[in-house]
Amino acid sequence: MSLSRRNFVIATSVAAAGSTLLSACSSGGGGGTGNTPTDGATSYTGAKVAIGTKADSTGPAPEIPGAKKGGTIYGLAPQDFSHLDPQRIYFAYNSSAALLLHRCLTGYKVDASGHETLVGDLATDTGTVSKDNKTWTFTLKEGLKWEDGSELTVDDVRHGIERLWAPFITESATYVQMALTGKGAKWRDAYEGPYKGKHLDSIVTDKAKRTITFQLAEPKPDFNFTLGMHSYAATSVKLDTKEKYDKQPAACGPYKIKAHTTDKSMVLVRNKYWDPATDSIRNAYPDGFEFTFGIEALDSTDRFIADQGNDQYAVSIYKGVPAERIQKVLTDPALKARSFNGLTPGIYYYAINTKRVTDLKVRQALNYAWPLQQIRQIYGGPSAGDFATSILSPDIIGYEKYDLYGKLTKPQGDPEKSKALLKEAGKLGMKIVYAYPKDPTYDKTKVVIENALKAAGFTPVIKPVDNTTYYDQIQQINNSYDVTWFGWSSDWPTAYTMIQPLFDGAAIGNGQNNISQTNISWINDGIKKNAVIADQQEAGKAWAALDKRIMQEVAPIIPETFQRRYFLFGSKVGGAQFDPQFSATLLYKTFVKA
Repeated sequence: MSLSRRNFVIATSVAAAGSTLLSACSSGGGGGTGNTPTDGATSYTGAKVAIGTKADSTGPAPEIPGAKKGGTIYGLAPQDFSHLDPQRIYFAYNSSAALLLHRCLTGYKVDASGHETLVGDLATDTGTVSKDNKTWTFTLKEGLKWEDGSELTVDDVRHGIERLWAPFITESATYVQMALTGKGAKWRDAYEGPYKGKHLDSIVTDKAKRTITFQLAEPKPDFNFTLGMHSYAATSVKLDTKEKYDKQPAACGPYKIKAHTTDKSMVLVRNKYWDPATDSIRNAYPDGFEFTFGIEALDSTDRFIADQGNDQYAVSIYKGVPAERIQKVLTDPALKARSFNGLTPGIYYYAINTKRVTDLKVRQALNYAWPLQQIRQIYGGPSAGDFATSILSPDIIGYEKYDLYGKLTKPQGDPEKSKALLKEAGKLGMKIVYAYPKDPTYDKTKVVIENALKAAGFTPVIKPVDNTTYYDQIQQINNSYDVTWFGWSSDWPTAYTMIQPLFDGAAIGNGQNNISQTNISWINDGIKKNAVIADQQEAGKAWAALDKRIMQEVAPIIPETFQRRYFLFGSKVGGAQFDPQFSATLLYKTFVKA
């Protein structure tokens, strides 16, 4: 699968547990001083995601008490942003910069406790949809401008989407392209792109009325969530430099790029044509940001602990506190007061190959046997996350907590219950081939997994797989593994992008993500049915019911953890809090303390 926000979370989170701590919002932790939000997200935010009104979408953003304009915030990170052209942005890390530079039709307003509201960003509201959920219309706000002072129009919004067909853009999300064409993975066949003078027939603009209408080939009741992805941000027709745009994109957000030395540094300054009255999301208190790349998480954490010079005004952009320092941070009141934490979107789990492990009782026995407590202890203990018992993560609308396999009461595993199920199935001693990405952390977890499987009556066969080719190998439909470690994160906080890619029979194939190879008619039908429920709260209930039924009647995965990430920041930084969409520091809320 191409690099995406989801694979970025998967590849860099638990796999780096020795150097990166990950997140959940349910336990206290963290804390702030003065007017800084105390914990980032202090409770699971998913069930609280709301769809805002026109008033919610009207700027300016709510003021943060005690904040003031001015000064510079310094950002530290191990690596540079791989893309700044919005149509080439799918990594969460890149999106943390995009929030300062680019704007989409919709976006998320995040309050001090981490609760999210979908609002109009460039649009006056979250859109108007037809009864059949196939026609979506948005009206642009007045007063929108690019960094050169030119007007931002609906043609620029359309251009941002049409240029996704350009051959040099291969990294983007594809949801909108498929919805507009109805051609699935062959969406490129429907259009040549905007550089040959033609427009998509399925997008209609009216500059005088400032409206843009999307005529979809298939119903999409959560299309307004989809349009909040940075792949679908506006791009100026006038200022588009094609391939070169990735190095120096035009900004319509509160900041623009002043200087960028690849892999070393980037300086952002105010975009004087950004009008806060048009923006209900971003506060933009600092005069600018200076980012330094090439600083690993352990080094940046030690700099935050020392709190000297410009580091007093610094934040970690994306990397959390590493395991080597987490206890120091949590047990030192002064450091804990300069930390926040939050839930990373999605879930880490173990996929059970249902084509190889065909007996439901065996799959249930695996769920009972799995040693979640011992695994989490290797990740760093309770600070590394909360035990997962469902498919949907707590940041998804409609998430409901349940515990079918007693993992909250016996997280260490229940070998007796597992053995009893194996005896009923006549499979005591059954061989289970477990594959994991070769990594120091997983080399440790495989030991406790192997011991737990033996205690539960299985005969484990452990297969470490080269880290660089791990996903290529486990995503082959003829692989020889019974259980494989995996993880997934939604692209927006509705359940479709969690359940469809993982359990739809249409998502079985080499390189695809239904590695459980689940192909059951009632699951496939349930996905189709739930995907067109217009009311997102009602849809959430339907997805939650499907989640539980899948785990009860199919058990195609073993849920592991909802991860937690902790961040430190300098003593003269205010407003630092967790971004529940991108598991990063919410940069546009930070300010320099007096």
